[in-house]
Amino acid sequence: MSDEWSDSTVEFVQAITDTKLVLSHRYAEWMLNGPSLEDDIGGASAAQDEVGHVRQLIRLLEGQGRESDWLEGNRAPEEFRNAACLDDTSESWVEFLGSAAAADRATWYLLDSITHEEFEGMVQKIGEDEFFHLEYLDARLETLAEENPEELQDVLESTIPDALAFIGPADHDEETDPLVESGFTDRSAADLREAFLSYFDERLDPTAVSLDGIDRDAPAAEEWDATRRRVGSGAISQSVVDSLTGVENEMFRIQ
Repeated sequence: MSDEWSDSTVEFVQAITDTKLVLSHRYAEWMLNGPSLEDDIGGASAAQDEVGHVRQLIRLLEGQGRESDWLEGNRAPEEFRNAACLDDTSESWVEFLGSAAAADRATWYLLDSITHEEFEGMVQKIGEDEFFHLEYLDARLETLAEENPEELQDVLESTIPDALAFIGPADHDEETDPLVESGFTDRSAADLREAFLSYFDERLDPTAVSLDGIDRDAPAAEEWDATRRRVGSGAISQSVVDSLTGVENEMFRIQ
């Protein structure tokens, strides 16, 4: 077993892992339903990349004593720590893009803030993949902001707050963020939230879409679930868990 991490550190990495796991499923859902062949191929590639990232992160969490089956999804929906904006299957292309863009960027910001030696090299390699994921999502958001501004506005007003909750409370600054205090990360939740919002503000500034209506200080720390990195008790559906674990076709699984 590797050096033991604190409980808050393990849960932090678990949340990143679970979000990437569910995000891979959301990409896969749309890889044959995008508006173009290019989008279908992009979704398939991103789904495969995310699964690869999950495998790397699972190995580290196994080193902290977590069981493989549980990590791979053999648990109740409410035990997943994924970003809340990925809980539901998207009903439209705009909803999918708004959810994926918020979750993927928030997850990358958290992962990139980790300074622990066990993540050296791995984060750099994941970052190379994420560069293309985020560039693709940004380009699609810009197009949607021009073609479907009202729908995109509605979607982002839901997904961005969920992503901010996933990053952490606004009052977790350099002096109070436990992960910064322990030396596991080099940026606080407050710093990451500011970078996240500034990025979307700059991207959307030339368009009719705005984040001005979003509460930039939410959630309140007393309402925030530090384990699941969200507010409330929402979760993915059991059908998603079954899909992630291959329940329907378990008999054909290669051992």
